[in-house]
Amino acid sequence: MPDIDTLFLFGSNPTEAHPIVSFYLKKALRRGARLVVGDPRQTWMARRADVWLNLRPGTNIALINGIIHVILKKGWENKEFIKKRTEGIDELKEKVKEYDPKTVEKITGVSKDKIIEAARLYSRAEKAMIVYGLGVTEHRTGTENSMALANLALVCGHIGRPSTGIMALRGQNNVQGSSDLGPLPATLPGYQSVTDPKIRAKFEKAWGVSLSPKVGLKSVEMLDEAIKKRFKGLFILGEDPAQTDPNSHEVREALKSLDFLVVQDIFLTETTKYADVILPGASFAEKDGTFTNGERRIQRVRKAIEPVAGRAEWQVICDLATRMGYSMHYEHPSEIMDEIAGLVPIYGGISYDRLENESLQWPCPTKDHPGTSTLYTDLFSRPGGLAKFIPLDHKGPGEKVDREYPFTLITGRIREHYNNGSMTRRVPEIMEVVPEELLEISPEDAKKLKVSDGDRVKVISRRGKVKVRAKVTERSQKGNVFLTFHFPKALSNFLTSHHRDPITGTPEYKACAVRIEK
Repeated sequence: MPDIDTLFLFGSNPTEAHPIVSFYLKKALRRGARLVVGDPRQTWMARRADVWLNLRPGTNIALINGIIHVILKKGWENKEFIKKRTEGIDELKEKVKEYDPKTVEKITGVSKDKIIEAARLYSRAEKAMIVYGLGVTEHRTGTENSMALANLALVCGHIGRPSTGIMALRGQNNVQGSSDLGPLPATLPGYQSVTDPKIRAKFEKAWGVSLSPKVGLKSVEMLDEAIKKRFKGLFILGEDPAQTDPNSHEVREALKSLDFLVVQDIFLTETTKYADVILPGASFAEKDGTFTNGERRIQRVRKAIEPVAGRAEWQVICDLATRMGYSMHYEHPSEIMDEIAGLVPIYGGISYDRLENESLQWPCPTKDHPGTSTLYTDLFSRPGGLAKFIPLDHKGPGEKVDREYPFTLITGRIREHYNNGSMTRRVPEIMEVVPEELLEISPEDAKKLKVSDGDRVKVISRRGKVKVRAKVTERSQKGNVFLTFHFPKALSNFLTSHHRDPITGTPEYKACAVRIEK
């Protein structure tokens, strides 16, 4: 993004959650890029933004519709791009008529002047990029929130060119690579549909087995079925749902309900407490393989030491498969990559020989293909190649505040700790800096509750309660409070709700109703 001139950062706190990405974003800002930030919290980026859209949690769609309304009314849209490369603009125009700035101000809490200025900055830019994070996806309307951002990019034609487009910041370093290779319940590796007979036939021939055409369960649905005693066994690799999944009481009940639970990890976690068998995992320094990052860049990872436990994770999986009746043997991870290249078209040109000298971005279909740095330069991945606008309505969070639970709890990360904290809480120097969970609360709310900085408070939802110290800070707006999920002794996921995105199953971590007691 060397020549980007406007950055629209939505639902992301990269200086803490994605510090390496934030380095590049800061670089763009130092070169003069304008910054629009959509976030309920006054993050580092929000304090430095040209426009801070301080929306209420769960009002993403209303805000984006309002920005599109302004762009279309002012005639700031990219008419040529819309005509040549999209369809459905009339339906979108009709929908966003309902979202004039005054109406959106009432829904979101963002002033109409800020909405108009954000629309002007983004639409008038030559090269503008949307960067979004879990503050977009971790809502019950997460998929629709992402679609709304796509509508905005398409209206302005900010896609299909370098230094434009939409970048979703993923929660972990290899989420993209994992997603590419088949963990989703409706797809085989490469996002190829499990219900397509031709696709299944290709994999059946390669693997020598029959594959079910049925779509499987999402991870949260597996736990739902475990509570109902309809799901019996689970193998969890490098995941800690007992700490990181929402409504933790219910998650732990599901883990207890399983007949057999295997957990493979590098450290003991909250989830390993429920395991029948614990297998040792391997850290990044003990792995040979690849990581695929958020820009679809496939990079070689080379082990610094042999696996401390004696085997790499892929070897353990092969042994398990073989003992369960399916013979699975590879001499080296490069053979696994060769198999991927043979079955997954977007990885077709990837091999360890090529990756020794260069990283490659998929789609990379053939051995002589250079990789694809920019997607959608000519066509979109739909029949006919045109992008389709999707009219969307504001729905709001699944759980609303009321007299009994008057605050909205937002959960997220801080820079010093990583994910469930199973690694960072073992580092004494980090624990000296951030030794415990803190509740971020606005000065106005703290004064009303007679809470001072450092006071012990109870945070209570309809599902549970935790005790923490208060951190009085301008980062939180009135009515909102913030917790991380790094500390099991004061775990915010005892509070978070059961609401999910109905399309992806992603839980609504970013909005639940709580009350605060001193």
